[in-house]
Parts: sequence; structure tokens; C-alpha cells
Amino acid sequence: MSDIRACGFTEFGDASVLRVLTVPMPEPGPGQVRVRVAAATVNPTDLGFRQGGRRLPDEVAAPYVPGMELAGVIDAVGPSVSPWQAGDRVIAAVSPAEPGGGAQAEYRVVDADQLARVPDGITLEAAATLPMNGMTVRTALDMLALPPGSTLAVTGSAGAVGQYAIQLGTYEGLTVIDDAAPGPDEELVLSFGARHVVPRGPGMAAAVRALYPSGVDAVLDAALLGPAILPAVRDGGQLLAVRPFQGETERGIAISLVLVGQHLHEGDRLASLAELAGNGVLTLRIAELLPAERAAEAHQRLAAGGVRGRLVLRF
Repeated sequence: MSDIRACGFTEFGDASVLRVLTVPMPEPGPGQVRVRVAAATVNPTDLGFRQGGRRLPDEVAAPYVPGMELAGVIDAVGPSVSPWQAGDRVIAAVSPAEPGGGAQAEYRVVDADQLARVPDGITLEAAATLPMNGMTVRTALDMLALPPGSTLAVTGSAGAVGQYAIQLGTYEGLTVIDDAAPGPDEELVLSFGARHVVPRGPGMAAAVRALYPSGVDAVLDAALLGPAILPAVRDGGQLLAVRPFQGETERGIAISLVLVGQHLHEGDRLASLAELAGNGVLTLRIAELLPAERAAEAHQRLAAGGVRGRLVLRF
């Protein structure tokens, strides 16, 4: 087989630029494996990539293939690869800003240190929803380094990052305060194990202060509230953002940025998350399974908002 299918585009723009394209079959080199991709998710980062929201290295040329997380089965192994072998079910977080493109293709060559094994009993489609958002939260909690008993407020709690923050934070002994709209979202967030749920939006900080008058130890701002959520944090506390913070700090609050793209080669940490998913600590949520040919529709739906769980493309 010399060519494979991939979801991609040759020029940046709205969702209409996406097509199922033909690209060369990749071959694994030393320390690499080739994965027959069963499923790849559509994330907000894919929308920004498609719109041309980041500068790409000179060696990355069209056609561009989005996607940062995949699940599949190893079908070929390059030299000097251990312990992986053909037939292993694996997940990985990858970057579309590399030669060969992102996850949304029938086959993807992946460095061995990016891989984690999919636990028995978890489908590949469900497993594909874990790598990027799970590693974002794992990295965020490691950066915050909060001791058990600390208070953590999470914005965007009904989303994938918010959900993993609730479940992983609670598992590690934190008191997690979350936001949600009344109704189904509030019920959903409570099902993740949230200690307190407050109304979402710009009034969240005041609601958090009503519960904790001195403020919480830290905020994970997955909803990009920015300066509006700072009043929720205690003096000298922390705020961790998933996009560059637009504003200034106050009261000695330390603001940090989590960049999951710097942690794509930490398969051992991804493996620990996969184990927690296999044990039921982390919930893997699929909003809908779609054939690769409907990638443009998936981008449109995600951009419209309100998606709960991940839209997953099948190959």
C-alpha cells in the first residue's frame, strides 16, 4: 500500500477547507512504530490549526493534517523499539505541526516514547479521548503541586479538561470547586465527583468567595475566563491557564501556562492515566462517533459549542 487516507486541507480557512485526502504511507524509523489508526478526536486546538492560528516550521508543508490524539493498533515496528510489537493496542498524543501531520489519518508513525497501552475492556474509540486532555490536566496538577486538602477551582468543568481535573484532583485529595449551568451540566459535573458546583460565567469568582471567603489555593482556567476569575484565588495563590493569560496578575498570584505540546513524549505518564481510566477513576466520554468523511461537520459542531464529550473520527 503506497497511499493512505487522511483528513486535511491545503489552505487555511473555515471547516469547508477540510477534505479526505490521499497522502503517502509513512514508514517507521529507528525508535518508531507505525500505528493503524482506529480513532482520532477533534479538539479545539484542531480548529485553531485549521484556521492558521500558529506559525508552522518550514519543513511542514501542505497538505496539513490536524489531530493531536489517536488510538489504534501497531502494524509495523522500526529498529531499536522495545517493548512494543505489532498487534499492541496503543494511544498517543501527537503534534500536527510536524512532517507527516497529525492524528487524523489512517496510519501515523509515532515515537515509541509517546505510546501507552490501552487497558483491556476499553475500546479504541473511547481510549482516543484520553491523551491530550488527560496529559493537560496531569501536567497542570504537577505544576500546581498542591498538597492534599488544598482547594482547586476549575472553570469549564463540563468539558474534557474540566472533567479530568475534577476526577484526578479529587483522586489526589484536593477539594475541587466547579462551575456549571443549572440543569444537565450541573448534574454531569456532580457525577464527576465535584465537591461544590457554582454558576458558570463571570460571576463565578464571587460564588467561590462565598464558599471560601479567603479564596481558593488555585484555579485551573479551562474556560478562559482570564482576569474575571482572579478574585477567586487567595493572596499568593496560583492560576494555571490553558491559553495565554490576557491581563495582569494581582495580590501576588502566580500565573502559569500549561502547554501540552511540550509533554508529548512522556508515555509513562500517559500510561498512568490509562491505568486510572481502566480502573474507573477517569471517565472516557464520546459525544459521537463519525466517519472520517464527516470531519468538517465535526469541526462545525465543536465550534458551535455545547458538545459534551469528544467527537471521534473513525478510520
